[in-house]
Amino acid sequence: MSTRIVLIGAGSAQFGFDMLGDLFQSHVLADCHIVLHDINPQALERVRKAGQEYIESHQLRVTLSATLSRPEALANADFCVIAIEVGDRFALWEQDQRTPRELGFRQVFGENGGPGGLFHSLRVVPPILEICADIQKICPGAWVFNYSNPMSRICTTVHRAFPELRFVGLCHEIASLYQHLPPLLDTPISNLAFRAGGLNHFSVLTEIQYLDSGRDAYPDVLEKAPDYFEAIPDFGSMMKKAWIALQGEDEESDAAPEVKHPWSERGAFRVLLEKFHCLPITTDSHIGEYLQWGHEVADHRAVLEFYVYYKRWTLRGNPQIKSTRSERMVKIVEAILTHSGYEESAVNLPNQGLIQALPEWMVVEVPGWIDEKGVTGIPLEKMPLGFAGLLANQVAVHDVSAQAIIEGSKDLVVQALLVDPIVDKVSGAEELVNRMLELQPEYLGYLR
Repeated sequence: MSTRIVLIGAGSAQFGFDMLGDLFQSHVLADCHIVLHDINPQALERVRKAGQEYIESHQLRVTLSATLSRPEALANADFCVIAIEVGDRFALWEQDQRTPRELGFRQVFGENGGPGGLFHSLRVVPPILEICADIQKICPGAWVFNYSNPMSRICTTVHRAFPELRFVGLCHEIASLYQHLPPLLDTPISNLAFRAGGLNHFSVLTEIQYLDSGRDAYPDVLEKAPDYFEAIPDFGSMMKKAWIALQGEDEESDAAPEVKHPWSERGAFRVLLEKFHCLPITTDSHIGEYLQWGHEVADHRAVLEFYVYYKRWTLRGNPQIKSTRSERMVKIVEAILTHSGYEESAVNLPNQGLIQALPEWMVVEVPGWIDEKGVTGIPLEKMPLGFAGLLANQVAVHDVSAQAIIEGSKDLVVQALLVDPIVDKVSGAEELVNRMLELQPEYLGYLR
């Protein structure tokens, strides 16, 4: 029987088209059956039609089907991939950003941490728990890969509710190290061995060495990083150029001059580098969400630019299936099926001793070993002490928010807000929760 891979949320242009492009390039999965599932029939049909046309034009052996029925999609599944949002993603996100601010609650981005991250979790985790309940009943042996955010809160809650599920979180942010380390150190990526970890969107490089000499490369990283990151072009300029390249609008290239703003979108990043002596793997829009002093130092101009262009890119009108490989999930699936072990740079799994400063139940982001047994986390023994303390500040909010969702408790939601390290005021907390329930009753009405 061919390998059966189910894409849940496949109607998303970003997820559906990109994931199909990767799967179609795999020789190991050349005979697999891909099932597309979504609750939006028009979006689902658009992706199915594009996928089928690609299969036929490239004479692939892969087979493809689509269904609105989740039980039908999950029947006999070997691998499931979840990438969902609920409602109008950006309209709801903007409520997550604006409403806390109106009541005096400061936050950097409002997606994965702080008040916005809490309300995002309260919306998206319940439907993911429903999906996981079906997986546990219909295909309990399947490996499940999650791409939805807020990653660490989703994964922590899922593992609390379904501890036997083979549920792994995957994120693209680790790719920044592959992008920046070679030019920073003036050596090819093939000459570097490194590990990174922490929490999703809140991870740092923990160790790095030159393979040709065996020498520790971290002193060079800390020495060279300030000059390197200070000289990087303005984030908005890079996003504009990326958009022009994506759209093929070459005639507009002059409209995107390269602008220099030192440490663009790297205010909080810079503090971690200079005060904690560690290199973050991502920028202010992500790491700033987890730091009690993040709002003070973050580059809010560049964070807003990132949001604007990310929204524009996500909602682009002409997605295409590309003949490229970029999704690490496909490589993981290939390694599980072929019993070929390799080290994956970043996976999100229950801690279980992987990071000593954090509790066993909390989901952490660490390297993983991939083989016929599946995905096994690799302990990070060189986590910087100070950064480990910043990670530990996140324990309570992950614990209480997970329990609030599982119990449907409004009282615990208020507590989850008040244990968040970036929340520095109690007045208005209950009003904020009530206001969000009024704004988003379709998604938060389960809270009592």
